Amino acid sequence: MHLITRFRQIPASAWFLWATVCLVFIAAPAVEYDRNVESPPALTGVVTHDPQSGSLVPWQPAHRSRRWLRKEFRWQIHRAWQRVHRRAALIKHLTQLMLKGALTMAAVVDMLTRSQLRRQMGALPVLYALLEVLQVRKAINRHCPTRAEVDHGTVAVVMVLNRLMAPRPLYLIADWLARTVLVYQLGIPAAKFNDDRLARTLDAISQHTRDIWQDIVHQALLRADVDLSVIFYDLTAFALHGSYADSKHVNFGFAHNTPMNKRKFKAGLDVAADGNIPTEYGLWAGRTADMATVQENMDRLCHLLRDHGWSVQETVIIGDRANLNDKLAIAYDDRGLRYLAGLQPQKKAHRELLVSYPDEQFYALPLNDERGCKGYWGRPCQVTFKHEGRQVTHRGLVVLSGPMRSALRKGRVTKLRALRQELKEVQTKIGRPYHRTVEAVQKRADTRIKRSSVGKFVRAKAYTDEQGQIRLRWWLDRHTFLLAIQKDGRYLLVTNDWRLSMQRMFDLYRQKDGVEKRFKVSKSDLKVSPIYLHKDERIEGMLLINMLALLAYSLLERQVRQNGLQMTTRRIIEKLEHLDVIETLCWDGSMLYRVVPVDEEQALLLQILARILVDLRRPRWLHLLLPAGDTLPLALPPPRGWQVAA
Repeated sequence: MHLITRFRQIPASAWFLWATVCLVFIAAPAVEYDRNVESPPALTGVVTHDPQSGSLVPWQPAHRSRRWLRKEFRWQIHRAWQRVHRRAALIKHLTQLMLKGALTMAAVVDMLTRSQLRRQMGALPVLYALLEVLQVRKAINRHCPTRAEVDHGTVAVVMVLNRLMAPRPLYLIADWLARTVLVYQLGIPAAKFNDDRLARTLDAISQHTRDIWQDIVHQALLRADVDLSVIFYDLTAFALHGSYADSKHVNFGFAHNTPMNKRKFKAGLDVAADGNIPTEYGLWAGRTADMATVQENMDRLCHLLRDHGWSVQETVIIGDRANLNDKLAIAYDDRGLRYLAGLQPQKKAHRELLVSYPDEQFYALPLNDERGCKGYWGRPCQVTFKHEGRQVTHRGLVVLSGPMRSALRKGRVTKLRALRQELKEVQTKIGRPYHRTVEAVQKRADTRIKRSSVGKFVRAKAYTDEQGQIRLRWWLDRHTFLLAIQKDGRYLLVTNDWRLSMQRMFDLYRQKDGVEKRFKVSKSDLKVSPIYLHKDERIEGMLLINMLALLAYSLLERQVRQNGLQMTTRRIIEKLEHLDVIETLCWDGSMLYRVVPVDEEQALLLQILARILVDLRRPRWLHLLLPAGDTLPLALPPPRGWQVAA
C-alpha cells in the first residue's frame, strides 16, 4: 500500500527520463567478441564531458555573488574559530593533566614535536667570523667573479672551514656541510656543494692564487699588527696518488720527509717569527733542489716587505743549510736582505773552520746555562765566500752542541758493535763454502764494511798464518775516528748582519722550527697529504685553500696566546666540538633552535674568542690603499701626529 503511494508521488518527468535510458541500452548494437580488438566500453551510453567544449553547467554564473562571498567568508571564519577553540580546549585539558601529575611536560613537548635534528656548531662561528675579518670571500669574488647561484668565495670558505674542522675528501664535503649550522648562515642547500662544484672553484682560483693570497695576507698582517723583522723559510714535500703524466708540478724527486718512490710536489713557506704566521708560499716541482728555490723566495719576500712598508734591511730571513752557498751569500747582499743560515761545509776552508778550535776553547764561551751533554757553546769566526770573481766575508759562529755530540757518539758506538758482529760471522764461516780462500774471505769482509755507515772507521785483512790457516783480523782507523769525534756536534752558522751577537744568532736559529711546526699542522691537523687530485690547476687551487686554512689556524692561535690563553687552535676546536644546535619542527610548521648547554670553561673560552674577533675587526690605524697596477695596494702608515680616536 505504502509502495503504491510512493510510486504515485514520482513525477512523470522522472518516468520519462528512466524510459529514455532504457531505450538507449536496448537500441545499442551488439558487438561480437574479438581478441584482437579492444573491448568496447562497459557503459556505451554514458556521455563524458570535454572541458574544452565549455562549462558542464552553462547556466551557472561565472562569478559568485557578494551574498555568497559573504556567506563563504563567514563560514571560513567560523571554521578557523572552531580550530582555535579545539586547540585551546586541548591545551587546557593537557594543562590540567600536567597540574594533576597525570601528564609530564616531556610528554606534552613530544606530542607537539614533529621532528628534531642535531646540527654541529662547535668552533664554526669563530672560524667563520675570522675568515670574514680576513675578507676571504670578498677577495676571491673580486678576482673570480661568477654569475652562478653559489659564488666562488662561498665555496672556498666552506672548503677552508672543512680543512680546519673535519678534513674530508671533496666528494664528502656536502655531507659534512649538511650536518652543520653553516646551512643556516649561508642559506644555500648543501647539495650545491658537490665535488664538481668544488672542482670548478679550484680551477677558477688557480688563475689568481698570487693576487688572492696577497690580499688576504695583507688583511692579516694589518689587523694583527704582525712583526716582520724575523722570517723563517723552509720547504716540504706533499705526496700524490696517480700517474700525472702531463703535470709540470708532480714528479719523482728527493725529499727528506717522503719516500723516493712517491710522486710529489714541493711547497716553500715563509712564516713570521711573531706567532709563526704564514706570509708567503711557493709551489715547486718535486725534482726541484731546495737551493734552487732560495733566490725566487728572496724576490717574493722583498716584494712583500716593500708592499707593507717594511724596510728590507730590517728583516732577517732564517733558513737551514739548504739556504746558503757561495752564490746565495752574494745574492743576499745584492738584494740588501739580511740572512742567518746554517752552512754545509763543502769547501776545504769551511771544513777547517769546524775543527780549528779544540773543545776546551768552546767551554769558555757557553750559549746556555746547561753543561755536559745538555750544554751549547760557540766560537765566533769569519766565513769567506767566492763566486764568479767576487768575494764577500760574513760573520760566522761555530756551535758545539752537547745533545748532538752525545747522540752522534752513541749511535756510532752502536753501529760499530753491529759491524763487529758481522765481521765475527764472516770469521766463523772460514773453511765453509765461499769462504775457503783468502780472497773470498777478504771480499766478504769488505762487503760488510762497505755496507755499514761506520765502515770508513774500520779496516779488515784476511791472511794465512804459519800453520796455513786462513785468518781474519780487523781494527779501528784511529786517525779517521779521532777526526770524526772532533767534528761531533759542531755546525756552522753564518749571517751578513754584523749587528747580531753570538747569543742572538744562536737563539734565532733555534727558533727556526716554527716553520716546521706549521708543516706538521698542515699534514696532521689539516691533513693535506696525500693529495688525490689529477690536474695542475686543481693542485694549485687546493694548495691555496690549505695555505688559507693554515693562515687562519696560525692567526687565531697567536691572538689567543697574546690574550694569556696557552692553547693551540686544534685544542680550541676540540674544546668546542660538542657545541651543537637542536632544530625542532612542530606540527604547526614552526621551528625552534636551541644550543646545547655550555659549561663554564666553554663560556669563558667563547668570551675570549669574541673579544679577539672584535679586536681584529678594529685596524691598528687608518690605512690609505693606493692601487699599483698588478701589485698589491700599498698600505701607507698614518701621518705624523695622527692618533686613533678611542
